[in-house]
This record gives sequence, C-alpha cells and structure tokens, in this order.
Amino acid sequence: MKRILGVTILASLMACNQSEKKSTDLKDTDAVSVATKTNKVVIKDAKKEQIFLQYENLKNALVKSDSSDAQKAAKELQTSLANFEGCETTASIAKNIANTNDLVAQRKDFTALSMDLIAFVKADELEQGTIYVQHCPMANKGDGGDWLSTEKEIRNPYYGKEMLECGRVTEEIKAK
Repeated sequence: MKRILGVTILASLMACNQSEKKSTDLKDTDAVSVATKTNKVVIKDAKKEQIFLQYENLKNALVKSDSSDAQKAAKELQTSLANFEGCETTASIAKNIANTNDLVAQRKDFTALSMDLIAFVKADELEQGTIYVQHCPMANKGDGGDWLSTEKEIRNPYYGKEMLECGRVTEEIKAK
C-alpha cells in the first residue's frame, strides 16, 4: 500500500512539473515589475487594467506565501471591484481573502476569484501584451486551479515555494 501511494505521489509530482524553465529560486522581487518590463499589458478600459494589476499583486503575494501581503492586495482589489458595476460578487470573494490571514483559505477563495477575473479580462480588449491563463492540476486537493499571469513562466500561487513550477499555460490572451 505504501509503495502504491509513493508511486502515485511521484507520478503526480512529475505530471505537474510542465513549466518550460527550471528555476526554483523564489525571489523577493515583485514579479509584476519584472513582467511589465518584458510583457507590458495594456487593457483598453483603464479601470479593468487597474483591477488586473491589483489581481496580479494578490497572485504574487500568494506565490510568495505571504498572507499579510495577500490581505492588503485583496483589500485594494475588493475596493476596485466594488466600484465596478457588475463585480459586486467578485468583490465579496476578494473581501473573504482580505479578512483572513489563513493562507489555505486565501488560496481556496483565490480559485473562485480567478475564474471570475479570467472571464472579466477576456471580455475586454487587450491593447498590448499577452495575459497567460495558467493551470495547476494539483490545486484544491486535485480539482485543479487556474490563474492569470503576465509571465509565461509558471509561478504557482496555490503552492508557492512548495511547488513553484507546478502548472502549465492553457491559454494566451493576446492584444488584437
């Protein structure tokens, strides 16, 4: 039984490491700043662009496994979403993240938030750059989880340093 379990875990880990680059160092630098230098994303609607950048800040805080920074980023995102007509439900998800310092709970709510934000970003015109929809098959106890990124390189917000490169790009949203 132990042998089967060990083989299953090993196979899952191997299936998950599908990123193109193999770098396990998690730098303290802000990934958004790095990403905007190489892949500047411009969304036609300035309010949507601000929401997307705030989402990126939240995602990067989760990548660093920093629940305090995640709370701060979620609070900013919540405010912007609450002020954008039709995003009240998504704002309440961001509020849930802002109201807890439990990293596991934050990451669970991040799944629902990401699903809403993926649809939100797809519904507007991207004027410059590429936004990557990424997926980790192991997130949420094997149910998987998606997120948005300005970088093609996988930086997993569901596991942080534990499984930094777990995931793959499933879609590219490009400027028209």
